[in-house]
Formats: sequence, structure tokens, C-alpha cells
Amino acid sequence: MSSLPARVSETFDPKRWRTVAGFEDLTDITYHRGVDRSGPDGERDLSVVRVAFDRPEVRNAFRPHTVDELYRVLDHARTTSDVGTVLLTGNGPSPKDGGWAFCSGGDQRIRGRSGYQYTTAVEDPAGGAAVLGETADAVDPARAGRLHILEVQRLIRTMPKVVIAVVNGWAAGGGHSLHVVADLSLASREHARFKQTDANVGSFDGGYGSAYLAKQVGQKRAREIFFLAREYSAQDAYAWGAVNEVADHADLEDLALEYAATIATKSPQAIRMLKFAFNLADDGLMGQQVFAGEATRLAYLTDEAVEGRDAFLERRDPDWSGFPYAY
Repeated sequence: MSSLPARVSETFDPKRWRTVAGFEDLTDITYHRGVDRSGPDGERDLSVVRVAFDRPEVRNAFRPHTVDELYRVLDHARTTSDVGTVLLTGNGPSPKDGGWAFCSGGDQRIRGRSGYQYTTAVEDPAGGAAVLGETADAVDPARAGRLHILEVQRLIRTMPKVVIAVVNGWAAGGGHSLHVVADLSLASREHARFKQTDANVGSFDGGYGSAYLAKQVGQKRAREIFFLAREYSAQDAYAWGAVNEVADHADLEDLALEYAATIATKSPQAIRMLKFAFNLADDGLMGQQVFAGEATRLAYLTDEAVEGRDAFLERRDPDWSGFPYAY
């Protein structure tokens, strides 16, 4: 049985998780696999992972290094065949003021003209090992700015797993867009706050963050959310159709695990095809390609496809006589 992980967040129950091996070097993200330690046979992996922003002191704002780590762990979850659900959340509360955040978007301190800037290592004020700088003074001029949180959005959209945004605090700016692009959203009654701040800082998400939001809440409401940049509550988001369920803060991660457990009782193939079918209407040719690729995979499972392959390898004409023109 693996040892219990550190308690990375006040609402994180170490008994229900283990640290994913190979990711011990993460600094801005935490990555855990759900486990059941209650059975007589010891520890058993569950089909859920927890991916969390781990910069609570800055409201879980992301910098390029954060996004690199986030993409890395999400892609690992995508390619792990016994993982069916990803819980995306933020660790907390803030050590500065006790506030909670899911993700407050890009760290404006290191936003440059070409995007968000990588930083160099600087001396740790606490006397420890060198750490990545967090202000404009530490920007690495040799590296181009990035806006690759959009690549994360596309990964969430196209990964054949259910991604649940567990919104336990502020979801603002780019963090708001991550909640929008997730398959499902759960929100803390006490601490979840939603605010689309893009227009306040001279930015805009002209893709999923706005267009897909309008699919959820309607055009007029989506424009209000962006144009006015008002704060709204978990209950508001639920009433508008942007959140699936609201829970007491202390129960939020338990609720997310209940969702994951229910999803685990469903057909993986059906869940995958349903996700891509829902996406197809909004994602154009890219959505069609993703759906078609999964349909091709299903076709490969049939005797008809096996006959076509075998005939090619055996240098003979295929015999389709046993396969009907279904209708």
C-alpha cells in the first residue's frame, strides 16, 4: 500500500488519493490518483484523477510554467486507459488572506506583448533553493511569450475522458474559460465566484470561453458576463445553466467523487462517443474528425473490418457476402 500523500488543500482527503508516480517535480500543479483503501485486498486504484492548480497565494493564477505542467498531467490522464474522469480544481485556501480560488486566469505580472512570459530562477527569499521568479523583473528575454492555455482548452475538449471543473473559489478570466470548456461544473455554495475579467485587462477569449459560454447561458447573458465583468455566485451560475450542481464547500470534493464513481459505472465507449457527439455540433471539421476517428476505431472491432484487413494481407479479394447493407 502506498503512503498517504501530503494534504495539499484544506478540503483534500489524503486517504482517498495517492500521488501519481513520475510527477514528483511538479511545482505549480498537483496530480493525484483516486484510491480505495477500505477493501480487504488493500489499495485499489479508482478511475478518477485530481488535477489542481497549486498557487493559492496568487489565486491560482497561471504562468507559462503552470500551463506546461497542466498540459503534461492532463495528457497523461488522457493516455491512461483506466482513467475515466478528471477532476480539475484549485488548492487552497490562500495563506495570505484565507481566500479560495479555482483559477483566476493568467498572471498579469508576467504578461508581455507576445503573451505570458517565462521567468528565470531567482533566489528564494526564504533561503531555500532557487525558485522561478514571479514578476516582470525575472522575465527570460530568450524565450517567446506564450498563450498556450488555449492548447489546454483544446486538450480538455478532445480528450476522451469526462473533465469536471470543481469550482471551489474564484473562476475568473482564463480560469472562467476553463470552467466553461469542462464537460461538467460543480461549485462551492460559499466560495465559488465567477467573473469574466478579460475586458478589464485588455484581453478576450474569442473561442470556447465566449462562444461556448453563449451556448450554455444564452447570447444576452454571455454578453453581459463579458461586457460588464460582474461577479456572480454559484447559485447564479446554476440558475443560468453554466453549473451542474452547487454543494456546501466542505462537501464539494465528495460530490465530485460521487460524480466520478457514477461515470465509472457507464460504458467507456459510450461516454467517449457521447462526449465527441456533443462536441461535434460546435467544433466544425475538427469535431467531425475526432468523432470520425472514434467511429473508425469502433469499425475496426467488427468482423467486416477484420475481413478487409485479412484479405489485404493474404493478397486475395475480400468476401463481403456475410455482411448486410444495414438500415
